[in-house]
Amino acid sequence: MQVFKTIEPGAHTLVQDLGRFGFQQFGVPPCGMLDKDAGRIANLLAGNTGNQAVLEITFIGPTLELLYDTIIAVTGADMGLTINGVAADNWRSHRVKKGDLLVVNQAITGCRSYLAVTGGIDVPEVMGSRSCYIGAQLGGLEGRALVKGDLIQGFDTPLPDETRQLPREFVPAYGHEIELRAIPGPQDDYFDDGLALFFGSCFTVSHQANRMGYRLTGPVIHQRPYTSSSIISEPSLPGGVQVPPDGQPIVLLAEQTVGGYTKIATVISTDLPKLAQAVPGDSVRFVPITLDDAHRAYRERTAFFNALPAMDLKTAGIDPESLSQRLERHLIQI
Repeated sequence: MQVFKTIEPGAHTLVQDLGRFGFQQFGVPPCGMLDKDAGRIANLLAGNTGNQAVLEITFIGPTLELLYDTIIAVTGADMGLTINGVAADNWRSHRVKKGDLLVVNQAITGCRSYLAVTGGIDVPEVMGSRSCYIGAQLGGLEGRALVKGDLIQGFDTPLPDETRQLPREFVPAYGHEIELRAIPGPQDDYFDDGLALFFGSCFTVSHQANRMGYRLTGPVIHQRPYTSSSIISEPSLPGGVQVPPDGQPIVLLAEQTVGGYTKIATVISTDLPKLAQAVPGDSVRFVPITLDDAHRAYRERTAFFNALPAMDLKTAGIDPESLSQRLERHLIQI
């Protein structure tokens, strides 16, 4: 079933789901949504409860013609969404009809938006995922970003009776000053004063920032004397902070498999969505936390998403205070 016709593709619009796992030993990275929080909420608002594929829209969005009556939801960066020229809110779903024109403009705040449609985007699964990996022309829509004229398929799925919205208290604010919680290591023993400098300094997001990783600029992080910045290559995971020979940190993201630079710290998975919404020029500080704290943050975030589907997210009659109280009770039980 054809859902969208691409009138303009945007700067870099990809089909992504939560990722493809278990194939890094073959050189295939996980890929998937960089801001998984925003992507999962977009699916929920569109009436999807599983790992449906969405459109990940980077900085400048597409213009899409609707070819089918459905429900859509856009979350993440505010890109001035309009439907038939009328402004439409992020973080809520919208009922749209065949012939409607959906325009996602340039990011006002944040970097990436996520467009979900009821039933999800229908592209072939590759290694258990619909995520696009451009580096190998694999997955997504023919292994590439959208181009003008693309017809995007969806699933013929019953539509929810009502539209939904996320209460404002849960909508993240995308500022230009970002704090990322990180656990020292795994090669923190290669650093001495450099470790304190890393956690005590402010870095800037450079223009070398993409789905592979964000290169930062700031004070040069030196290793201990007589140590090498290179190590025997080992698996790379999202959140690892490499320090190459120039001493400028690189935070790894979703399109990595192995790496041979020392990693001074690891950003916790709960905070990676904040980095995914950063743009060049934003400032980044790293805050050291313990492994127990990281586990606690993960459990709390998991509890939040486990609780959301059972909550009343209908556009009409939503009670944010009641929703907050119920979420709090759910978190206490974890």
